[in-house]
Amino acid sequence: MSLNKVFLLGNLTRDCELKFLPSGAAICEFAIATTRKYTQNNEQKEETCFTDITVFGKSAEACAKYLSKGSQAMVEGRLKLDQWDDKETGKKRSKLSVIAENVQFVGRRQDNANQQQANAQGGYNQDTSHQGEHNQAPQDNGFPEVPQSNDDVKDDIPF
Repeated sequence: MSLNKVFLLGNLTRDCELKFLPSGAAICEFAIATTRKYTQNNEQKEETCFTDITVFGKSAEACAKYLSKGSQAMVEGRLKLDQWDDKETGKKRSKLSVIAENVQFVGRRQDNANQQQANAQGGYNQDTSHQGEHNQAPQDNGFPEVPQSNDDVKDDIPF
């Protein structure tokens, strides 16, 4: 038994590149940067990993439409290893990438002026009349609005 599953949350390092196969199937390629922060010898350090992502089909078209350099995305997929002989050096080369099965659009990077403007326009509001509850003001993040269900979900779990 084996498992090949990866989850990445990071920012796009370049704009998406959308291509179409002769069959008409869409392919979108981009790279994502993920950063790990850690402490070594009482010193804060960072390690950034750059990963190439490939998305197929309708998801590829959606990524190309809504994601751009700096956008934050959550990618779920599988690792793929490509191997070839370098024609110039004659050496074997390899590249590890991710074939995305699911991409969630988390947010867009905003420059400081836009972020301050969003905050000034009520990006986060706290209603003090309900202690412990916070209200998030709706913001236009450039993504299509996800419809919310009005049905009450009830279950039989007694806790």
